[in-house]
Amino acid sequence: MAGLGVVEVNDANFDQEVLKSEQPVMVDFWAVWCGPCKAIAPIVDGVAATYAGKLKVAKVNVDQNGATPSRYGIRGIPALLFFKGGKVADQIVGYVPQDVIEEKIKKLIA
Repeated sequence: MAGLGVVEVNDANFDQEVLKSEQPVMVDFWAVWCGPCKAIAPIVDGVAATYAGKLKVAKVNVDQNGATPSRYGIRGIPALLFFKGGKVADQIVGYVPQDVIEEKIKKLIA
């Protein structure tokens, strides 16, 4: 379900793809059955296209990957975690409009 420029990440490759990334990373924790996740997906895809080269965008399916969401205390989805230098810099839980997400990204890549 990942769009163009969005990386599907799982428990096995999370550290490599996210924590060791040269660029800041926005990770979308989602599930197939989650309505708000479907609603936010086009925004996530749009962000990936807009910030290509400056921000890596990844998606983690919480039903198929249990270790990573529990490691970061993900209790509600969709959850967007923003990583910089291998650490969580910010997060958003639930559906929010695109401008809220972009505000956080601008701080992250500044």
